[in-house]
This record gives sequence, C-alpha cells and structure tokens, in this order.
Amino acid sequence: MSEAAKTLEGWYSLHDFRAIDWTSWKMLSSDERQAAIHEFLSLLDKWNTTQSEKKGSHALYTVVGQKADFMLMILRPTLEEINEIENEFNKTKLAEYTVPTFSYVSVVELSNYLPSDQDPYQSPEILARLYPILPKAKHVCFYPMDKRRQGNDNWYMLPMEDRRNMMRSHGMIGRQYAGKVKQIITGSVGFDDYEWGVTLFSDDALQFKKLVYEMRFDEVSARYGEFGSFFVGNLLEEDRIAQLLHIN
Repeated sequence: MSEAAKTLEGWYSLHDFRAIDWTSWKMLSSDERQAAIHEFLSLLDKWNTTQSEKKGSHALYTVVGQKADFMLMILRPTLEEINEIENEFNKTKLAEYTVPTFSYVSVVELSNYLPSDQDPYQSPEILARLYPILPKAKHVCFYPMDKRRQGNDNWYMLPMEDRRNMMRSHGMIGRQYAGKVKQIITGSVGFDDYEWGVTLFSDDALQFKKLVYEMRFDEVSARYGEFGSFFVGNLLEEDRIAQLLHIN
C-alpha cells in the first residue's frame, strides 16, 4: 500500500450556486421585491459581522453563462454552521425565487507533501491559508477535480517520493502567478462527488485561462488530473445586489 499524504484541514466550505426564477420574481410587486432584497442584505450584514470577528468568511459572485446566476461561497469552523447558513438562506424570501443548480461541500485543505520540522499549526502563514478571509477580487473561477485512478495512470499507487516531486513541480507553476491569482484548495474526499474543489480569485479573468492552461502541460494535470465543470463569474458587491434584482 502506498503512503497516504498527510493533510491539514481548516474551515468547512460550501459553494452554493443558484439560478434566479426571473419569471416568478417579475410577478412580485415592487414593495415585495424590496422587502426580499432588504432581508437578504440583513443576512449579509450578519455574515459580515462573523467575518470581521474572523469566525468565518463568505463571497458573493454572479456567474457568467447558463450554469447559474450567482454563487455563494461560505466558510465556517463546523459542518453544522455550514448547514445552518444554508437553511437560513433557504428560509429567506429571495431563496423562494431561486433554483439550486449546483453545490459543493468540502473543507479547506493543505497537503503536507513537503517535509517540515515545524508544527504547521504554529505557522501564521499556514493558519492564514487554512482559515482565509476570502478576497474581494473582481473575478472568481471554481472547478472540482479528481486524481486519475486508471491502469498505469493511478495516482494513488505511486510512491510518496514520486508524488512529492511532481507536486513540487506543479506548485512552482502556481507560484509564478503569485499576486495575480489567489488559490484556495478545498478537500472533498468523502464529502462530495470529486476529491478537491479549486477556487481561484483574480482581478484579471484571463489569468484563470493562462494558469489552468499552463498547468495542463504539467504531468500532475496532463496525466493524472480529471476535471469537472468550470464556473466563472464577477464580484457582486452588496451595493449592486439591488441593481441586479431590479425590474423595470
């Protein structure tokens, strides 16, 4: 049996993708729509307080294309809190006029492929990565992925040293995009249909294409990577929520 990589876990994560039922939303009176928007903004205020206390984080993005209209990404210390927030949103008036299109449950993860003599939980840098405050970048890209387990291309049958060397090379590509793309890896083995979720943040959406494309040529992706659907979108500031939901 090959040696399993040790992982470090931080906050639990939920990616919640919704489509807006515009036909039903238009049938509401202006006052009803404003009340629903106000209720949702009050919920965001509550989440903002939690974030300011560094007890979790959240991000809200519109989604380009037909896979969804917007994405909520929620980070919290426990799976129970994630579930509570999911139900809290589902009970709002706005949620009545949305249709769930996709969701992803995972936990912020760092793979400990690189040896270290230091207790990782004593490192401020590691803690910042395990318990991140999500950035207000202009754009987001999310996709789930697996490591291949077929025939000779079975990642999990490779010796630890081979995996460590390949992940070191893989990581060097990502470091070239430091300052351009912020990456959050969430582990989902046993939680959802894929093994990892990758969330990328950037002020330049083209950096997503460049980074993912370059990584395609690295052996970790070219030989062992399998990918799910990609979701890309734009930051939805709170003061633009009413504009998004406005009906003439």
